[in-house]
Amino acid sequence: MSEFSIENKVILITGAGNGIGKAVAEALHARGGRLALVDLESAACGRLAEALGGDVLCLAADVTDADGMERVVRQTVERFGRLDMVFANAGIVNEPATVANMGRAEFERVLEVNLMGAYRTVKPCLPHILKSNGHILLASSIYAFMNGTTAAPYAVSKAGIEMLGRSLRGELAGSGATAGVLIPGWVQTRLAASALGGNRIATRLQRLAFPGPLKHAITPETVAEAVVRGVEHRAPRIIVPRRWVPLFVLRGLVAMILDAILDRQKDLHKLIRKL
Repeated sequence: MSEFSIENKVILITGAGNGIGKAVAEALHARGGRLALVDLESAACGRLAEALGGDVLCLAADVTDADGMERVVRQTVERFGRLDMVFANAGIVNEPATVANMGRAEFERVLEVNLMGAYRTVKPCLPHILKSNGHILLASSIYAFMNGTTAAPYAVSKAGIEMLGRSLRGELAGSGATAGVLIPGWVQTRLAASALGGNRIATRLQRLAFPGPLKHAITPETVAEAVVRGVEHRAPRIIVPRRWVPLFVLRGLVAMILDAILDRQKDLHKLIRKL
């Protein structure tokens, strides 16, 4: 399989205004990528485009709007003449809550943005990715295989995204185009703020449920460095930091152990009841 050279490639990134999307945009731009930045927050997207300079297009769009995403892809191709890569990164997270006391609208909104938003991003890109022998990258999470207690809709969406990426990888095999999944651990972004000090109960849960170095968060820039390396090699998955790799490989066994711990960990039970 040929490697993917980022230089002069046209790359569409959703959720580009902050966090991982912003860091990845900066890293790909530094390697010569020509970017179409897409974000619901047009001001944040505009600031990034201005800071990067050069051949950068900024587009405001909602990934839940299928017609809007088709328009974004069309505008990107009209501007650059092609599309070589898409990074479906836009996402949200629910406020820490159990399924029982979470509103139905909030649960469904997370799935709509994260999972269906990824699909609605990738779908109009596919003909162009196939034409250019390009690459698709979807942002999943360790919550694709870790227990999603108090973050059920987020975990469900990320598990779905992992399977969407794997399915695309298989469907594109032999075509010249490829797909991969980004699986980051805890990252210092707005999405993780509740579990990293923003919510007292959620933070306590995170510290109890994730032992040792697994609870430590990395920077978006660290994720971006891994993305660059992975994309250049058309990696089927990018797991960052690497300390999560053994848990991914042993996910079936890990899931059974973690579920058993949750059944017996009374301190966790008390915190969940408080939530």
